[in-house]
Amino acid sequence: MRSFPLPVLFRQKIPSGPVFFKLLDTLSQQQLHTVCEEAKCPNRTDCYARGTLTLQILGDLCTRHCNFCAEKTGVPLAPELDEPQRILKAVKELKLKHLVLTAPARDDLKDGGASQFAQTINLLKNNLPDLTIEILISDLKGDEESLKIVLESKPNIFNHNIETVERLTQQVRAKATYSRSLKVLKNASLYQPNIKTKSGIMVGLGESLNEMYQTLLDLRKSKAQLLTVGQYLQPSFKHLPVQKFYTLEEFNQIKKMAEELGFEKIFCGPKIRSSFHADEMIYENAH
Repeated sequence: MRSFPLPVLFRQKIPSGPVFFKLLDTLSQQQLHTVCEEAKCPNRTDCYARGTLTLQILGDLCTRHCNFCAEKTGVPLAPELDEPQRILKAVKELKLKHLVLTAPARDDLKDGGASQFAQTINLLKNNLPDLTIEILISDLKGDEESLKIVLESKPNIFNHNIETVERLTQQVRAKATYSRSLKVLKNASLYQPNIKTKSGIMVGLGESLNEMYQTLLDLRKSKAQLLTVGQYLQPSFKHLPVQKFYTLEEFNQIKKMAEELGFEKIFCGPKIRSSFHADEMIYENAH
């Protein structure tokens, strides 16, 4: 179990630079949320300073209570009809080339929020045809029609995180199942084979190296092409404790396994998160 405060590696850098403050001002003006803040990402000041972020639609309250996640839980409000327009204004103001769009799990909605994703993506693509869009979504309760609604808007990258190995899934994730997440990834590839599929794993929750290998293998069998692997950090004393901090050598070992299994691009390291430098998954020389 790790103790507070965070190890130096994971501490936030002091905010600085005009890009950072412009980004915060734009978010405030458009009344938008980011998963960077909601999930207490250790990279957020760095990413903001380089003009990258992950916008979170459908509010800041999640209907699930996962034991690893810092998102607030509760009864969410209805989707805001003008939210897609506010996101478009923010993307234009910030002159983004690549946008990651996510949402808390919205099990209260019949389609899990799929239509709000689709409306937002379609509006962005119609107005900013050069923008590349990555979505990071829940399992939508496994509903295939909801998944099709999202995919018909044709984002460039479809991201759904497996989060952890099969043995730990019930302990780590609320309502989600390991097999359902694999099915979501596989179905995404089947419905829209031209869309890149991506998934992410946290380490340090008590998994073994053999279990990690099996998870990577299962992801590849489910057609995941892009991969992120990062160190789990305990958001608060109420969340699962860290069982282990991985060394750089161990991260390199995992990356080598992933390369041998055929993932197209792999971000693997202590501070890696699902959306870390996500633009570089598409643009080789971003920033």
